[in-house]
Amino acid sequence: MRRFLYVTRGVAWRSIHNAIVNPAIIVPSIIFPLFFLVAFAGGLSRISDLPNFHYKPGYTSFQFVFVFLQSAAFGGVFTGFAVARDFESGFARRLLLGAPRRSGIIAGYVVGALGRWLITGTIVTIAALIAGMKVFGSGTDLLGLFGLGVGMNFTAALWAIGIAMFLRTEQAGPLIQMPVFVALFLAPVYVPVTLLTGWVHAVSQLNPITAVIEAGRGLLAGSPVKVGLSFALLAAGAAVLALLARRGLASAERAG
Repeated sequence: MRRFLYVTRGVAWRSIHNAIVNPAIIVPSIIFPLFFLVAFAGGLSRISDLPNFHYKPGYTSFQFVFVFLQSAAFGGVFTGFAVARDFESGFARRLLLGAPRRSGIIAGYVVGALGRWLITGTIVTIAALIAGMKVFGSGTDLLGLFGLGVGMNFTAALWAIGIAMFLRTEQAGPLIQMPVFVALFLAPVYVPVTLLTGWVHAVSQLNPITAVIEAGRGLLAGSPVKVGLSFALLAAGAAVLALLARRGLASAERAG
């Protein structure tokens, strides 16, 4: 256990430190969610005037939840890019040779993803408050929203780490990023799921991320819905993707 924690701490610290001192790593993970917040909450604010749009805190708050959870997911995705870079530079192979508990490598990257997202999530939240976001939820509700973000970050990070360890090249970037991006935007991004029509409505209802976003919006509004279901879905996803990450690590070990 001590050796596992030693490896985890070392990998996590390196991941967070590299992100902070290297603007090329941390800036995109901040700019993307801020861009979406401005584009969606500002440019599409008239959507709140639709007859059947009912969300008490307003459209900025409605969009903030999506952007907040999106930033959590992308924080995990960008960690996959860092893993791929570590393999291309040769650092990851040296790490595999020197780590006394290699499972701590996965845990370290996951903790690093969380640390990096905490920076991004804080900046996005401050920006939304400046833009006029209203919060109707209690402290417990907001803690639940933060927990959903953590779960989203962990799940996306495990996906990205697993794929990066299987392929061990930055050319895996599209495969790491696109499934997460598509899954996010097949959820109710601009309007509640009840206002969607056609095949988008059908897909959104089957998309597990829909439940997570609806739970987050309910928590921010002080009217929790689907919270237990959302945490269960995130836990199940993390469990499955942890197996993917572990198999990716085993593949990297065999490749030397």
